[in-house]
Amino acid sequence: MRRAGRGAGAAAVAVAMGSVLAGGCASNPSEGYAFGWTHSSDVRSIAVPMFDNNTFSTGTEFELTEAIISEIQRSTPWVVVAPERADTTLAGVLARESATTLSTTPGVGLVQENALTMTVDFTWRDNRSGEVLVSRKSFSAVGTYIPARGTGERREIAQRQAIRELARDIVAELRADW
Repeated sequence: MRRAGRGAGAAAVAVAMGSVLAGGCASNPSEGYAFGWTHSSDVRSIAVPMFDNNTFSTGTEFELTEAIISEIQRSTPWVVVAPERADTTLAGVLARESATTLSTTPGVGLVQENALTMTVDFTWRDNRSGEVLVSRKSFSAVGTYIPARGTGERREIAQRQAIRELARDIVAELRADW
């Protein structure tokens, strides 16, 4: 009998955890906590054309676009489709990429740690009405890397960090208006 009690207790914990994980903040703050998506329910599909790239870092626009598409598929109810079939379109440009020295070796002055800042401008437009749903300028994310001897990390490590952060943050901006 003891085993049956343990199984029932485990099932109750699983149901409770499922309820907690399924819930989230409501898209309308007056509604408080709700079970459901915090993304616009009238949008069913989104197009994400290749972001433009105004930097000297070739190929980064491809990685950013792919990361955004993956994040949309992972965290929203929307389907990513071709622009001619989409309810909405998310378009943008990788505007700037800059490195900043965070620390140097005392006495020698060799760079120990760098920060790479990637900045994008993007617009999310409703294709049915032409209305701009969200528009952001100078939207940034930072990745760090250690180019110092011994570790010798490449700049691409920081780029990947910044791209993942940008993708998460851009998709988070597409939530229903608060």
